[in-house]
Amino acid sequence: MRIFIYTLFLTICISSCKKDPEIITNNDAPFYAEIPTILLENYVNRLYIDLLGREPLDDEMIHDVQYLRDADVTLESRDSLIYRLQFDTTFIEGDSSYKFAYFHRMYEMIKVRLLEGASNAYISDDLNNFWNDYVKDSINGDLLSANKKLLEYNILKSVLDSELDYYNNEIELNEMHRRMIYNSVYDKINMNTFNFINAAFDNLLFRYPTQYEFDEVYLMIEDNTAQIVLGSSGNNKEAFTNIICNTREFYEGVITWAYVTLLARYPSSEETDILMQKFYYDHDFQWVQRQIMQSDEYAHFD
Repeated sequence: MRIFIYTLFLTICISSCKKDPEIITNNDAPFYAEIPTILLENYVNRLYIDLLGREPLDDEMIHDVQYLRDADVTLESRDSLIYRLQFDTTFIEGDSSYKFAYFHRMYEMIKVRLLEGASNAYISDDLNNFWNDYVKDSINGDLLSANKKLLEYNILKSVLDSELDYYNNEIELNEMHRRMIYNSVYDKINMNTFNFINAAFDNLLFRYPTQYEFDEVYLMIEDNTAQIVLGSSGNNKEAFTNIICNTREFYEGVITWAYVTLLARYPSSEETDILMQKFYYDHDFQWVQRQIMQSDEYAHFD
């Protein structure tokens, strides 16, 4: 009998201590189907400008807004639309295809980031100068100088080639960046080794080098001696560009660049960490863009 009374008492005590459910107000799940058409049009317009460098045609606007509307503007439908603008190879008058226009836009944006938007015509002028000097030195029998000019020519030509190489998946994003900082045009913008080192760190990693890093890279470039920087060893300028473009910080810098260009702000540490869990291993920058561009913040749906 005592055991029964004790058990009953314990049950009453436990049940009386049960908390009332906590209700959070103004936390309803968004209902995207009710998003005004003007916001959808603004979103589609922004996608075209950021990805292709142009506004959508009237037919494209009508089609894409209706596509999003029919799918209730889900994250999946936004991702699908962005993916189509990045990779669809169907012929589009004026663009050749969305994919071609997108990768051309990427090439131009990276030139803006690293080469102050130098035009292909400007780069080609330098190419012609190197080639003419190569021919002249070859005729004069100065083979050492001729080979140096030919090397400069091929290095700079690789910058122009990077557009189609990246389009055809023959190189990755880090190699395109490496080519953009290892050429005569970048050297003109950032004259002398001091400026080159600081610019490379600032442009790619969004920070300046520590004194130790600067000293190591300086010796690497000026003396061609083996030095260790960013966890790897190199003994010349080309080696340094390979090192910096293969670091974890480089890929974090790419994420930062994407946030700055698309959202006009720096990512939080948490946002960077979430994207890096995949991006650092597969180097899929187009996926990074889609994660940002399908967000309510980018679309101004919040």
